[in-house]
Amino acid sequence: MMTTNEQLNKLSFGALDFAFRMAQISLDSTEKFAKLSLELSKQSLEDNVKLARELGDVKEPQQAVSSLNQLAARNLEQAVANSRNVYDIVSQTQAELGKLAEDNFNELNKSVIGNLEALTKNAPAGSETLVNTLKSGLAASTAALHTLTKAGQQVAEFADSSVKAATSATADAVKSAAKRTAG
Repeated sequence: MMTTNEQLNKLSFGALDFAFRMAQISLDSTEKFAKLSLELSKQSLEDNVKLARELGDVKEPQQAVSSLNQLAARNLEQAVANSRNVYDIVSQTQAELGKLAEDNFNELNKSVIGNLEALTKNAPAGSETLVNTLKSGLAASTAALHTLTKAGQQVAEFADSSVKAATSATADAVKSAAKRTAG
């Protein structure tokens, strides 16, 4: 059996590890957003230079309108793709943080069960009912958390498939509109 100092030490290291993992996940997410932002800035600059060159070579107003319509369609397609990239980063971060919280809860649950077992061994006669009630309550709360976690995952999966379908439909509509405008 661990002493109180060992238990506090283990608890402190567990909290430190949890904070470190949470910070690491947050920094990874921030890095992905920064990388995406830089890529978008670079692409935007390249597109604007290309457009300026195209508009500089324009001989007729209709040609300028056609170039601007094509640019608008490309920009809309890019915006849809970018929103999907942002959604993917947010979803991945949420999943990692959710897994971290669930793992932390499971460790806490194991610790509480271990302490209840120790309490059972050292409890006075006749306290078995109280200890069993505590164990039962803990088991019920753990089951409820797992049910809520599963429901949350199902909602996230549904939202993900809905976002993918909406993104695909929007991209298809943009391509259709661009073809009609160009034709």
